Amino acid sequence: MSRLVVQGGKKLKGSIEVPGAKNAVLPILAASLLSTKPIRLEHCPHLLDVDNMLLILRYLGCSAEWDQDSLVINAASADKCVMPDHLAKELRSSIFMLGPVLGRFKKALFSYPGGCEIGHRPIDLHLHGLSALNVRIVEEHGHIICDGKELTGASIHLDYPSVGATENLMMAAVAAKGQSMIFNAAREPEIEDLQNFLNLMGCQVSGAGTSTIAINGGFEPCPVTYRIIPDRIVTGTLMCAAAITGGDIQLYNIRPAHLGSIVSKLREAGCAIDVYADSLRIRGPHRPRELKLVETLPHPGFPTDMQAQVFALCTIADGTSIIVENVFENRFKHASELARMGAVSMLKDRTAIIRGVPRLTGAQVTARDLRGGAALVLAGLCADGTTVVNSAEHIDRGYERLENMLNSLGAEVYREN
Repeated sequence: MSRLVVQGGKKLKGSIEVPGAKNAVLPILAASLLSTKPIRLEHCPHLLDVDNMLLILRYLGCSAEWDQDSLVINAASADKCVMPDHLAKELRSSIFMLGPVLGRFKKALFSYPGGCEIGHRPIDLHLHGLSALNVRIVEEHGHIICDGKELTGASIHLDYPSVGATENLMMAAVAAKGQSMIFNAAREPEIEDLQNFLNLMGCQVSGAGTSTIAINGGFEPCPVTYRIIPDRIVTGTLMCAAAITGGDIQLYNIRPAHLGSIVSKLREAGCAIDVYADSLRIRGPHRPRELKLVETLPHPGFPTDMQAQVFALCTIADGTSIIVENVFENRFKHASELARMGAVSMLKDRTAIIRGVPRLTGAQVTARDLRGGAALVLAGLCADGTTVVNSAEHIDRGYERLENMLNSLGAEVYREN
């Protein structure tokens, strides 16, 4: 167990390079199981979730080693199709391995995944899609038993554009016989990144970034060196850090096309943002303006992974803000912790109404999940006095030493173990 101690009242200034995206590297690591050739992934973030995925790959028989900020993967010796309970419970993204394991071994035995408790995330979409690919599935005693020896291409219509289900089905379909089509597919940038990696590996996938993805099954794997896209959620979190402190920072190694909804809302809050080809500058206001309505939606809508950070910003806004969480039904756990710091909000089902206060005060708070934990750190940056964020290991799942990033911009944050 660790905690982050945040000394408030310091405006952030300076520049920083954004690391690779957690939500891109995890499915790409899973996809590496499909190949028997060496794979090198560059610009990978050192995160707890990445470490857990590497443990899974090694358990399945792969070699996986760090080389500075690159990961070198070789799945030639992979020989297991069983996901152990203790690893599955640590990482919700372990479900990403179901498609690749089926593609590689034509059978799989998995436990239900773990991770952040931010709501009901049924894997029915995954299993329905795999069933359409002619996978026989039995669920019993908390396990998912899959027989994919007749894995065959199919047309799949997702009832909801789930990122995880879209990625899982892409990875299974590249190893199936014939062509597959995924309709109502998720359109997140990480889907397109997975497509680009799979194609470089020898697969034939097209349409990622749109609602329809086509996959021609069967491929001859080849060695791959691939650079992971920048993390749009880390980018947005750092932008909120500048906004909440009235700071002035520059972010490098970004993809402006991935940030449209975030930039729009922060401009609405009063931030001045200059966007360039692969960088941006953001200057926070003296006090943020209210956000009349923020609704989380699948991409290209406002990302649910930025909801908590913007919630923190709204706690000191001049006016009343409304946030509607449309993606997960249990993602306002940070509200009660922010209230300890003086934030005023009211929750009703999936809606939060936040009345901004002139200032927050430092307090002892606890991270309940990854993004909520980051929001508490942001609140601490602008609060009077010292804020202690307990259970910082949640934050480590998605941020590579968040305290180091913020300190490089002039914050005063340190870790206690």
